[in-house]
Amino acid sequence: MLRSMNPQRRIAHLDMDAFYASVELLRYPDLRGQPVVIGGRRDQQPELLADGSRRYSRLRDYVGRGVITTSTYEARALGVHSAMGVMKAAKLAPDAILLPVDFDAYRHYSRLFKAAVRSIAPRIEDRGIDEIYIDLSDIDEESLPLAQRIKRAVFEATGLNCSIGITPNKLLSKICSDLDKPNGITLLEMADIPARIWPLNVRKINGIGPKATEKLAAMGLNTIGELAQASLANLQKVFGSNYAQWLHQVAHGIDERALSIASEPVSISRETTFERDLHARHDRAKLSEIFTWLCGRVAEDLRRKRYKARTIGIKLRYEDFRSVTRDLTLPLAVDEAGAIRRAAGECLKRVSLDKRLRLLGVRASGLTPSDESGALAERQAQLPLDLP
Repeated sequence: MLRSMNPQRRIAHLDMDAFYASVELLRYPDLRGQPVVIGGRRDQQPELLADGSRRYSRLRDYVGRGVITTSTYEARALGVHSAMGVMKAAKLAPDAILLPVDFDAYRHYSRLFKAAVRSIAPRIEDRGIDEIYIDLSDIDEESLPLAQRIKRAVFEATGLNCSIGITPNKLLSKICSDLDKPNGITLLEMADIPARIWPLNVRKINGIGPKATEKLAAMGLNTIGELAQASLANLQKVFGSNYAQWLHQVAHGIDERALSIASEPVSISRETTFERDLHARHDRAKLSEIFTWLCGRVAEDLRRKRYKARTIGIKLRYEDFRSVTRDLTLPLAVDEAGAIRRAAGECLKRVSLDKRLRLLGVRASGLTPSDESGALAERQAQLPLDLP
């Protein structure tokens, strides 16, 4: 087997469990155990009744082009997930509770949980409002009690649960933090890969999307273990040299990426690989939902980190794995979802949309610190995707 060049590294991935929904359940504990969806408008705030109870909006009553931000595990069991259109979600779970997004609250709890982790392990890579990587290599404490201590600190600071994976690298930790959700701890060494990682589907590896999964399945490679045993030469025939080499390495758990702990980010981006390749015309509504959601998440990240961006860009990856990027520099820096959506839409007009797409991304760069006193309130963009 291939071996990691840095076996002494100990990297954790911490992922808050259903973060937005969990924050809302702190405010509305009577909703625990129910399917709850976050993504409504401000006018769908719960109504406090005379007897002290609350009247909540339901998915079945929603009309518009909103996008689901997140949902409780009970709603996920009904097929409702992030980036899904609210109207589509209403068909799957019409009786689910619908709550509006409250970015101020989520940013507050994000700062709290990260501060709690930094008090124990200061070397952190911030990956978004609800997840971080943590370098534990220099902490003289066994992994299990250390993970328990971090989880306890997060809960005491926020009242929220998280899941943690601790392994020798970012790739494996990202996989492991998802294996025992919610409120889980997963520890893994390189020697554990055959038993713990190889039985998993190849889609568990971040970076293997639906199209690659289909091609691997056509080669008889469905699990990570089958991929690990595959001939590099055969992989190169299908995927080309670079991607085949990467597949070969990650299947063996190899990932030498260092944590990015720089205090000043160069750019902020969000991207997603689709469950199936999408066509700009035939799948216009679905693409519009995802595009709006990505722009909203970039805006959220900018506001949380207190930056504005002068340059907005997009990234497309076609069904043949070819990628293109376009960007647009604005006269004024922005941090609002609608402005980011409009700029990214202009970028879309400058790329070919005649082939199916397997990935879409939105990127903000040219960052400058924002003036919080003049910051606008966060809101979700509801504009249609400007595709020909």
